[in-house]
Amino acid sequence: MTKDVAVGTQLPQLTVEPISRTTLALFAGASGDHNPIHIDTDVARDAGADDVFAQGMLSMAYLARMLTDWVPQERLRSWHVRFRAITPVHGRPTCTGRVVAVNAASEATIALEVTLPDGTVTLVGDAVVDLS
Repeated sequence: MTKDVAVGTQLPQLTVEPISRTTLALFAGASGDHNPIHIDTDVARDAGADDVFAQGMLSMAYLARMLTDWVPQERLRSWHVRFRAITPVHGRPTCTGRVVAVNAASEATIALEVTLPDGTVTLVGDAVVDLS
């Protein structure tokens, strides 16, 4: 599969089920991110949000799933992201990746993005993977 990778190759996108309150609570336990803004509606509203919202690292975890569904984890050489917007409870993130460069060492640079159905981009970044 990875031998035919070229600039412009699209990774298989990952669309997850809408983010539920249960997902937020389970991710809080798994990640250790127990910030109440992600699980307590009253705290989120006191902070000016309409409701709780997903941990940014949850979107990163979905990106990691997309990447490691495409190549084995040991081929991931670097990975950088920038958070741009929140993912609200009930939001349905879609992760995408597109190869933007392939070097002589058989490493591909991939532009990454997480978007919501309304077009909101919640996370952008890039990864470098070994194609050999």
